[in-house]
Amino acid sequence: MPEHTSQPYRSPSGRSRPDRSRSDRSRSKRVVRRGLAAGCAAMLASAVLAGCGTAQGALQPQPGPSSPASPAPTTPGAPAGPTGPVSPATPATPTPTPTQPKSSQPSQSPQSPRPATPKPSTPAPQPPPSTTPPPPAPPASGVATSVVSSTAHGGRTVALTFDDGPGTATGQILDLLAQYGAKATFCQIGPQAAADPAVVRRILAAGHRLCDHSVHHPQPFAALSHDRQVSEISTARDMIVRAGGPGTKVAWFRAPGGGFTASNQQVAASYGMRPLGWSVDTRDWAKPGVPAILAAVQRELRPGGVILMHDGGGDRSQTVAALRQLLPWLASQGYAFDFPAV
Repeated sequence: MPEHTSQPYRSPSGRSRPDRSRSDRSRSKRVVRRGLAAGCAAMLASAVLAGCGTAQGALQPQPGPSSPASPAPTTPGAPAGPTGPVSPATPATPTPTPTQPKSSQPSQSPQSPRPATPKPSTPAPQPPPSTTPPPPAPPASGVATSVVSSTAHGGRTVALTFDDGPGTATGQILDLLAQYGAKATFCQIGPQAAADPAVVRRILAAGHRLCDHSVHHPQPFAALSHDRQVSEISTARDMIVRAGGPGTKVAWFRAPGGGFTASNQQVAASYGMRPLGWSVDTRDWAKPGVPAILAAVQRELRPGGVILMHDGGGDRSQTVAALRQLLPWLASQGYAFDFPAV
């Protein structure tokens, strides 16, 4: 029997068939590599698309509580409400059920902004000190600030007043007043009252009254600074009170030369003194002569008037001589002697 040997397979066409085992392995490797590459590419594309979709969805506005086809009705003329994120629409129910699942973006009704908590106010900066004088103290109770030039009781009365004393003529004037039972008011200079307290006390003992006429009799008095006027008024008053002794009352202030202002009138009133003027000026300080002094009174006096004369500030012999004739004339005219109003 002949020895059998294997022969390569030949196709019907007569060609021999290559070794299939080696060729199949090479083809399998290529298929695996293509599959891996295709799978990686698919995974990468899927990841990119997923990421882009997520980002795009985040940037797009969320749907409102109603569909675009049927917007919620609004009241004509009503202002539009605030816009903002809202939760997706839910079925209309009378009241929300507590078991309703909450959305990842819970609905919040628009709220008006809360008012800011007021911060503690800081003290306002203080203005610079004023250069104008401070207002005087308020007037003492019951003391008027207006200038008085009439008697306290009116009618057929007259008030005699003497300025610039005490002086050398004061004693003679007191004697004449006592002789006719007349009362008078003495407007005194502070230092002169302090220099002659005995005369001041004699005036008070006789039932006459006192008036402040400043410290130095400066003129024009109204042109002085506010502080200087206050000092002239208050210091003279203190001097007169000390000269008169305990209980001395100074009821009026007469500005030198009649230099009154609203300010110094209020200062006087703050010290309990009524500003005192006059209605008859005899100008006896100018020494016009006894007839001129008498004529001024007879011409200008009206019932309830206040006569201005002087008992100090120089030679007052004409004043004393005129008073000696004036007192009986006033009595003959039916005048009673009074004090100025307060």
